[in-house]
Amino acid sequence: MDTAARLLDDARSALAGVPKEGLGEERSSRWRGHRIVRVGEAWHLGVLLLTDTHALATAEVLRAAEPGRRGYTAESARDRAERRALALRGGFREGEIAHVGWSVIDVEAVDAGGSSGPLSLIDGVPSVRWSAAGGFVPLGGYLRERVELLG
Repeated sequence: MDTAARLLDDARSALAGVPKEGLGEERSSRWRGHRIVRVGEAWHLGVLLLTDTHALATAEVLRAAEPGRRGYTAESARDRAERRALALRGGFREGEIAHVGWSVIDVEAVDAGGSSGPLSLIDGVPSVRWSAAGGFVPLGGYLRERVELLG
């Protein structure tokens, strides 16, 4: 029987050599100001981020960039531009992807019959909720499809 831990380990093996994306965390200090700094890297597999040791639930995805023009028609566009600039200020290169607000998934809890983040054990099958409105799909097939897209 496949466990979530085994499926995730198999995905890690299949992704060896595939480039990862940056994991960011918001920081603030009196001297350096508010910024998003790099705290690691992971493979982006849809609703999952996979590091060498952990599975994470995806949250906000930014592309580091200068804030650009100031005449935004929507406040949300201005906010997004400011968030991209925080990543640039924190050390991400122009155009580099930064994942922010992610959370660690308790894979052991899932394998014990529970759920964590987008993962759950449903009728004995490790499963993933691929969108907030979507249902659960088997984790094995989800990971195979996502790994193929990256590889």
